Amino acid sequence: MMAGYRAEDDYDYLFKVVLIGDSGVGKSNLLSRFTRNEFSLESKSTIGVEFATRSLTVDAKVIKAQIWDTAGQERYRAITSAYYRGAVGALLVYDVTRHSTFESVERWLKELRDHTDPNIVVMLVGNKSDLRHLVAVSTENGRSLAERESLYFMETSALEATNVENAFSEVLAQIYHVVSKKAMESGENGTASSAVPSKGEKIDIGKDVSAVKKTGCCS
Repeated sequence: MMAGYRAEDDYDYLFKVVLIGDSGVGKSNLLSRFTRNEFSLESKSTIGVEFATRSLTVDAKVIKAQIWDTAGQERYRAITSAYYRGAVGALLVYDVTRHSTFESVERWLKELRDHTDPNIVVMLVGNKSDLRHLVAVSTENGRSLAERESLYFMETSALEATNVENAFSEVLAQIYHVVSKKAMESGENGTASSAVPSKGEKIDIGKDVSAVKKTGCCS
């Protein structure tokens, strides 16, 4: 139960998270399952870019996630740099029943690293785990790739709502820990005043990556 009602725009941090991966791996259904608890078997290919938001609490701080979803098709590649700009987290999704989508992971990872800060939190997500009889990519293969590339890893089912909440929550918690650690380190370096951001101040994780502390009405 919530401790008290908070207005929709009342949050401590705003984090942009991007969904990437081949077309048809279930990015849009992961987004709708996490933000609206909805799933559609008739989900159509995303055209351009969409995003949705959801707030959750980490260490008594309200984190508002702004999650961006884009088409995996090549014809939308031109939006790349704008899509990635400001992202502090990413879910790199493949379909466990289609090995070709797993083979594309390295390419997506290169694109992600070319366009984002090195400190971005990335989780490799093997989606459609409900289709166990059709599995073409084993859990072990997914996990070993994640370990090799220093990514977090989870298998999910947007259809059965398995691990969807966990995947997004883990990414957001890790982003928050990166931000908190940087704030603490700047405090230890003799600039204690900057350890806690003032209202409206940006906390830079990197050159183009920031978490914005929003001005509250009464604190």
